[in-house]
Amino acid sequence: MIRFDNVSVTYPGAASPVLDRIDLTIGEGELCLLTGRTGTGKSTMLGAVNGLVPHFTGGHLDGEVTVDGIATSSRPPREFAHLVGVVGQDPLAGFVTDTVEEELAYGMEQLAVPPATMRKRVEETLDLLGIAELRRRPLRTLSGGQQQRVAIGSVLTSHPRVLVLDEPTSALDPTAAEDVLAAITRLVHDLGVTVLMAEHRMERVVQYADRLIHLPGDGSAQAGEPAEILRTSSIAPPIVELGRLAGWSPLPLSVRDARRVAGPLRELLDGRTPSSEPAAVGERLLTARKVVVRYGEVVAVRGVDLDLHRGAVTAMMGRNGSGKSSLLWGLHGAGPRQGGTVDVDGNDPKRLSRSESRKLVGLVPQTPSDLLYRESVADECAGADRESGAAPGTCRALLDRIVPGLPDDRHPRDLSEGQRLSLALAVQLTAAPRIVLLDEPTRGLDYAAKARLRAIVRTLAAEGRTIVVATHDVEFVAATADRVVVMAEGEIVADGTTTEVVSASPAFAPQVAKILAPSPWLTVDAVRDALTPTEANR
Repeated sequence: MIRFDNVSVTYPGAASPVLDRIDLTIGEGELCLLTGRTGTGKSTMLGAVNGLVPHFTGGHLDGEVTVDGIATSSRPPREFAHLVGVVGQDPLAGFVTDTVEEELAYGMEQLAVPPATMRKRVEETLDLLGIAELRRRPLRTLSGGQQQRVAIGSVLTSHPRVLVLDEPTSALDPTAAEDVLAAITRLVHDLGVTVLMAEHRMERVVQYADRLIHLPGDGSAQAGEPAEILRTSSIAPPIVELGRLAGWSPLPLSVRDARRVAGPLRELLDGRTPSSEPAAVGERLLTARKVVVRYGEVVAVRGVDLDLHRGAVTAMMGRNGSGKSSLLWGLHGAGPRQGGTVDVDGNDPKRLSRSESRKLVGLVPQTPSDLLYRESVADECAGADRESGAAPGTCRALLDRIVPGLPDDRHPRDLSEGQRLSLALAVQLTAAPRIVLLDEPTRGLDYAAKARLRAIVRTLAAEGRTIVVATHDVEFVAATADRVVVMAEGEIVADGTTTEVVSASPAFAPQVAKILAPSPWLTVDAVRDALTPTEANR
């Protein structure tokens, strides 16, 4: 169905091709997972499937990409709309209408689908993705995860033969992600749709993949059976890392398969406990009482009380639309807050000037491009240094700790989603706020970048700051957070240590916890630290 024949893509000013002489074929009805670190060419490969690369992105493409026997170079991308459905990293940027129902119908209108058929497909898609109750909601009032599901639905209604997905579960809570992946799997198995999916959260997707394509970063591509590629891949989900540590062969790709072989490891760990402990609680830095956030008639936060203490990393979890982002904006002061109080050192951030409040509370939103408005990476970093009164080079040094080597002359709009988020995070951290609020900070980040972000978060906490991370990334929470707060329908329904909260939740438990339950292990690193060198890989 999809063929890359000696394909190379080179962008202007680049020292080498991002894709270099790629030869591979993806068959009809395959679910193919595309992996690789940030900047290795995943988005380029996805864009080449319908001709967006190089027609709209620029650069030079050598070789030939064909879809269903049609060369993408032979016609403009719009003429592939009936054949290839594409969902990008930022769903809001791709919307062209105002409401959910209109967005689902728009693509079919462009293809002149009969009205009766359009209505039937809209209803089927609303049910398939579990968004029927959102049909009349304005798109801009939806949570990031809800927007992601609508974006996927908007291309499914056109019944494409090929579906190209760039980070489709990055903004979804674990349950919603499973629902979307189940729907995609049904399309593959029942309708023969070919799916090419790039996803950094491999732990969610790899068990469903028929084939894995790994881009190591040198322009080449390694394709094959997922278990075989992951045995030596430079990036791997926790289940594979645990399998490597325990010496399991073949490597399990699902929790079910891992539990079947994990008996000896559970016995080996019996009686031992993880060495890491939650950070000691310091003085209270923020006090929030009876916080209410409302959008019209929709109440997003219902009278929430929350205390944040020095040196602690708090993860805020909950299904899409539970009120996490709204609460962060309410605490920050820049967003709406119709009731309640927030106190930081005797000040309410909402009543301070921007320059004053950013030294108390910094926030990186789900859409980092909202914070980026200058012409280059260098300009953004220099501006952050000036506005924060920091020494020149402070922002650039922070950025290099998260995503090393990002070119100074690159325009922020030309960065990947993960790179934009990293730049926005560096801009906010330059002001050295006492409280740092991060809304889905791992979205678009690969495992290595998340490890660097985790180190930065823990360093900030050790310096006496408090960090709040609103996220659906259970693996990041397990390795980083001291405390977990779970929200539902605008209220806090659980609050405790990370081990207490995530181990008791089927939805928010990390892979290691599911495999080694009922023992209190959350991460591969914790297991590795508990084993002697002779016990590992025996």
